[in-house]
Formats: sequence, structure tokens, C-alpha cells
Amino acid sequence: MRGPNACALVLLVLQLPGFCVAQFPRLCATSEALRTKECCPAWQGDGSACGATSGRGFCTEVEVSEEPWGPQYPHRGIDDRERWPLAFFNRTCRCAGNYDGFNCGECRFGYRGPGCGEFRESVRPNILSLSVAEQQRFISYLNLAKNTVNPDYVITTGTRAEMGVDGENPMFSDVNTYDLFVWIHYYVSRDAFLGGPGNVWRDIDFAHESAAFLPWHRVFLLLWEHEIQKITGDFNFTIPYWDWRDAQACDVCTDALMGGRSSLNPNLISPASVFSSWKVICTQPEEYNTQETLCKANGEGPLLRNPGNHDPGRVTRLPTSADVDAVVGLTEYETDTLDRFANGSFRNALEGFANPETGMAITGQSTMHNSLHMFMNGSMSSVQGSANDPIFLLHHAFIDSIFERWLRTHTPPRTLYPRTNAPIGHNDGYYMVPFLSLYRNGDYFVTNKVLGYEYAYLMDPGQRFVQEFLTPYLQQAQNIWQWLLGAGILGALIATLVAAVVVVAIRRRKQSNRRKLQSIYSERQPLLNSSSEEGSASYQTTM
Repeated sequence: MRGPNACALVLLVLQLPGFCVAQFPRLCATSEALRTKECCPAWQGDGSACGATSGRGFCTEVEVSEEPWGPQYPHRGIDDRERWPLAFFNRTCRCAGNYDGFNCGECRFGYRGPGCGEFRESVRPNILSLSVAEQQRFISYLNLAKNTVNPDYVITTGTRAEMGVDGENPMFSDVNTYDLFVWIHYYVSRDAFLGGPGNVWRDIDFAHESAAFLPWHRVFLLLWEHEIQKITGDFNFTIPYWDWRDAQACDVCTDALMGGRSSLNPNLISPASVFSSWKVICTQPEEYNTQETLCKANGEGPLLRNPGNHDPGRVTRLPTSADVDAVVGLTEYETDTLDRFANGSFRNALEGFANPETGMAITGQSTMHNSLHMFMNGSMSSVQGSANDPIFLLHHAFIDSIFERWLRTHTPPRTLYPRTNAPIGHNDGYYMVPFLSLYRNGDYFVTNKVLGYEYAYLMDPGQRFVQEFLTPYLQQAQNIWQWLLGAGILGALIATLVAAVVVVAIRRRKQSNRRKLQSIYSERQPLLNSSSEEGSASYQTTM
């Protein structure tokens, strides 16, 4: 399905609100949008572009940062991702207040409600602390995402130049919701085409090896989380994390969770796991480079994983609690070269290009974040295709929690984030590739509490008690408050009606008694009168 009419039909059938996730909104994947370079779809609530009539936002020129990038990428005007999103659009929606989305039809992270005025903090749990039912629900959500064509977004299967000067040859394709994010992770980290088969620039990555590594993946997880909420209707869903500190093996690699090892082939997932049937995408970067083509999200074989059978010279052990504490203790977010060779950089040490104990950059070894990818020894071990493995989500949620620990420990000012000369795509003011809406790197150099979520293990005991024991009941009460209110009102009306009936009945009974007394008095009065001659005793006796 393609085009505005198809998108509208899907939205109508599934009753899903529009929300900016990533890549190209269907409504902007047209020749007209490419020709005009405008992506300002109408909000269905009032029919106006960006919901302008309702004050949700307006269509405006995109202003990109002109701060210079570092020497790692010496080219300009070669790659569509440079100065994102100008190769495709120079006018997009700018949302007001707490509104967000490609058409301002949704809310900013952490906000809910019709007017986006309700701020609510959700909690990401430890996957090993979830009940069996909750774990199974999470896995079923992943599988649903893998088998559901995304109603709002398409991926590009060609470069902007291949689509023609006026967009006469739009090249977009449907993709399921899970693979949408796999493709995004591929696209942000792919090599740059320099012209001609195999002629590429490899030292380029808009989400790794520099400052944006942590903010970019933070937004990536938030958007992925929201898409799962939309397709399941479970708006309390959050991505769980895997706390791998001091782990000796892959604790989540079981058939009950993320899939055990196949007894027939140690590189495959056990047939008892739903993930054994998954097909991976975007895992052949050298082939794409040779053909000078983008990944088209076609299935390329089964999910591969063989945890622990990696190169021991590259990964000597998994990270320990002491490693994490040492990395969190580093005070500088970025240093000197602002890339994988940076010394004393918290980001570089957490990403895994430095010794966690000293913070000094190392080559030939993978630590921290990188070590888990290599340890999995399969689909997750190649940057461009790593998101194919659902363990990616659990792993990066925990990496994000360590980032959060560092932010709370050091409370850094935004000025600590590099504004200039970082590798391309990583400066403070650079928009994250390839998201639409537009998110600046520096805007997400903030605590996750501002973004409406928390990690269970970072909460104090009081918060944890409220979250685990009280919040579920409060949420249930909130979900049925209208029913409770209606029941209360109805109960009050019934009680009032019953009371009125009782009062009326009592009054009628009293009136009836008086009438009976009056009747008796009328019948006996002549006898009294007749007996007055005999004396008053009879009257008194009668009375």
C-alpha cells in the first residue's frame, strides 16, 4: 500500500493516530512532496496542515545547523544524510507546546491526553523480574511488530538523485514495524556512496563513534516503544532492560525469553522459540556497496546468534559492576578528537572503544556496549544489521540507563555537549538522521525524567513500592473512573428514589391511620352523647 489514500485507509481500519517515528511518512512519500520539498501533512483532527487551525503547529522552513563537522568526513554534497533533512525536504511541521509528530497529531515524549497536557512517567522494568505472563506478552508484541506492515511510514529504496530532479521516480517501500527500526539503524550507520560500484566512504556514522551515540539511541528506543504501544493498544508498554553486569553467559537466551541455542546448529535459534522463524534484513553491507544500492528490507536469511563463541582476544570478558561504576565516574562526556580515539570520554568508554578502568582509548578490543554485541556472535555483531536481534532492545535499554546514571551523577550543563567539530551528524544542533519530526542531538542530553520514563533499578525504595504495588491499582481505577462515577450517580439516584418512596409510604400510612381514627370517632360519638345521661365514665371508659 502506498500514497495518501492507502495511508488514510490503514489509519481508518486500525484506528491508529499519526505519530512521527522515522524515515518517511506515507503522506510525504510522493512525487509532489519531493518536488516541492515540503512535508507538512494535514492533521486529521481539523484537516489543516500541521493542525494549524487548532494551534497544534505550523508548516515552516527547516533551519539546519551550519556549525562545521570534524575531519573524519571531508566531503560535502555527496550523501543524502548531510544537513538532514534538506536533501528531501526543506519545509516540515514545527509543533507548538507539547504537540509532536510529522503532522503535530501526537504528543511529546511523556505527555498524553487529547490536549497533550497530562505528564505521566512510565517505568522500564528488568526483563528477568517480569512475571512469565509479562515476558510472554513482550515476546508476542515483538512478533506482532514483525508481522504488521507499518501504517504510517515507508522506507526509501533509492537515493534522492535516483528519484529524479522533480521526484518523478519516487522509490519507497512498505516495511513491517519491527524491520522499520532495523532499517533505520542500518541507514544511519551505512557507508556513504562516492560514485561507482564499491566506491564508498566508510568513516561515517550518524549514530555511533561520537557524541550522538547516546542521545540518538535514546530517541530511537522512545520511538520504537511508541510504535509498539500503537499497534498493540497497550499504552502502558515499556521496553524492558537486561542488566548484564557480572553475567557469565546470556541469561536471556532461553526459549522462554529471547530464544535458546538450536541443538541442530549452534548459530541458529532454537525451533522452540518464535524468533527461529524470523528473517533478517540489511545484513549484507558489502553487497550494497558493490551494487551502490540501499538495503531494500528484503529477507536475507535466519536470525543468527551463538553467544560466547566469539573471538576471546577481542572480548576478554563481559562488563562487571565495577566496570560500570568506573565508567560512570568519568567526568567528561567528550574529549579531544570527539570520536572512537577519545581518551577520558564517558561516551567513548561506555560505547566500548576505551578501557573502562582508565578511560583510555584502545584498539583491537571491544568493551562495555561493544562487547555485548560481539559476545552474541551473530546478527547482533554487525553494526548495520544489529537491530535484527531483539536482544538489541534489552541491551540498549540498559546502556541508556547507564547514560541516565551518569547524567544524574554529574548533572552536566548542555555546554558540555560538543557544539562544533564533532564527526558529521554529532554536533549539538544537528538533526538526528533519519527522523521526521526533527530532533536535535543536544535536546536529548537531559535526564529521562524530563522525557517521561524511569528505570526500575534506579528508583528509590519508596518510588518502587508506589510503582509496583499502588500504581497498577490507580491505573485500573483511572481506566474505570467514568464507570465508577456513573455507578455512584446511579446508586445515589436509586437511594434517593427509595427514600422518597419510603417517605411517601409513611405519609400515606399516617393519613390512613388518621382517617381510620376519624371513622371510629364518628361512629361512637352518638353513643357517648346518649350515655351522657348515665355519666361520663362510659366516655372515659370508651376513650
